[in-house]
Amino acid sequence: MEEKSKSLNFIEQIIDKDIVERIEKKRLRFRFPPEPNGYLHIGHVKAACLNFNLGQRYNAPVNLRFDDTNPQNEEIKYVQAIKKDLKWLGYDWDKECYASDYFEQLFQWALFLIDKDMAYVDSQSSDVIAQQKGTPTKQGILSPNRSRSREDNHRLFIEMSKGVHPEGAHVLRAKIDMSSPNMLMRDPIIYRVLNKPHHRTGTKWKVYPMYDWTHGESDYIEQISHSLCTLEFKPHRELYNWFLEAIPTKDIVPKQTEFARLNLSFTVTSKRKLKKLVDENYVSGWDDPRMPTISGLRRRGYTPESLKQFVKTAGIAKRENVIELSLLEFCLRDHLNKIAPRVNAVLNPIKLTIINYNKSEEWLEGEINPEKPDLGYRKIPFSKNLYIEREDFKEEASKKFFRLTIGKEVRLKNGYIIKGESFERDKNGNITEVFCTYDKDSKSGSGSEASKRKVKGTLHWVSQKHALKIRVNIYDRLFFDPSPDHHKEKDFLDFVNPNSLKVTTAYVEPCVSDAKPGQCFQFQRLGYFNVDKESKMLDLVFNKTVGLRDNWSK
Repeated sequence: MEEKSKSLNFIEQIIDKDIVERIEKKRLRFRFPPEPNGYLHIGHVKAACLNFNLGQRYNAPVNLRFDDTNPQNEEIKYVQAIKKDLKWLGYDWDKECYASDYFEQLFQWALFLIDKDMAYVDSQSSDVIAQQKGTPTKQGILSPNRSRSREDNHRLFIEMSKGVHPEGAHVLRAKIDMSSPNMLMRDPIIYRVLNKPHHRTGTKWKVYPMYDWTHGESDYIEQISHSLCTLEFKPHRELYNWFLEAIPTKDIVPKQTEFARLNLSFTVTSKRKLKKLVDENYVSGWDDPRMPTISGLRRRGYTPESLKQFVKTAGIAKRENVIELSLLEFCLRDHLNKIAPRVNAVLNPIKLTIINYNKSEEWLEGEINPEKPDLGYRKIPFSKNLYIEREDFKEEASKKFFRLTIGKEVRLKNGYIIKGESFERDKNGNITEVFCTYDKDSKSGSGSEASKRKVKGTLHWVSQKHALKIRVNIYDRLFFDPSPDHHKEKDFLDFVNPNSLKVTTAYVEPCVSDAKPGQCFQFQRLGYFNVDKESKMLDLVFNKTVGLRDNWSK
């Protein structure tokens, strides 16, 4: 038992203790509660994995609850995107819930607080209320409206709910303690007047509950046993518990526990900031492959398995820390290496002509994926005229250059050993074509003595007449600073990388001609690439997902 407890994260230890002391295991229930005001991002992956994995571990149901209490920013398109992303991650939920489902009950409980003299209508401006809150070292000032009669508060709140009063005229506040060291306990606002239509309730409501009021009460209504929040909600726990103690409860009262959010280097995860990137056209949309949204990561070529492994490797902690982006990319490479078919592609082509090759063409063989030998081999067309990468040839090179140069031998992957003989330049002095000879007996896998000869360099290539012309989006990090939103003097937009996208034309072997959007491949020696959603049968578009190695290591 002791060994088992050591392997549990601190939340699992709390739950195991609660099963012994507080709650039956069959009454466990968890929830994942996003607000539908944007797309899910990499930080939400951690919260989703935590809650749904706990559900699997304890064989307990998990609710998907949309915290839709702010009609100004929430849209049905975000609800649909969130559900799609969770399904893609491989998670399913027991109940699909909405905080707006509970508006009537929350309203009745607010009336209950008023009638118990635990809440009052404040008619001061938001600026005055904020000033009266005081500071962490100076207690707040009581509102002059705090002594309103229960009858007046009840009447005013009913009027607010019917739209009698304009926005900003009144708010409903809990009557707690204006001298509390916890600023959140200083008569927090429970309701505000908002004359805005809601994406689910239409124009029925003119008052909307604040998040703190909605959160714990929604958990109670759904009988959530453990409400898991990120660390910024730790100061809210006292208020969470106060609200639950204030209402008439007769069933399981949920327990809030906090964990460290996922902070990733070279990334911002604030939905407000992500929306700004979209609205101001720094990116093409929420699913731009440079975005840390789940839809952006999916379009880039990330897999559910790699994201889950990343979260598992990063762990569940009590303290905030920053996870290196290189860890996320490592988890991605590790998974793609196991599943991605290998193909040859050339991104920066230069012509290569084999002057002593006299066949019209032939077909060579290459492994589909050496990690999965059972997948067998693919056929690769070979001919006299090839493309190789421009950087794989140098007119003169040092001893440490193991690629093609004049008088030096290299192997064409899955093909023959060739030797550089000469080259041509254009009028600007740029090399346009390289000429070589090949050893006809050196074909890879032929078993001949020549095929066993060792040469230091191996080049990837494609046959000119067989290659497919494709468009490739090569992505760099969206920000060039590791902490773009932690600078007091500058805006996070000041650190946007102006060279985060390069679009180029490339050539790839023809076996990918029927590739569908979302399919991933390893372009040998170059990295992992996947087919973009804008790709068409005769107009293939690939996104570079990640390189074969971490070029950003410190």
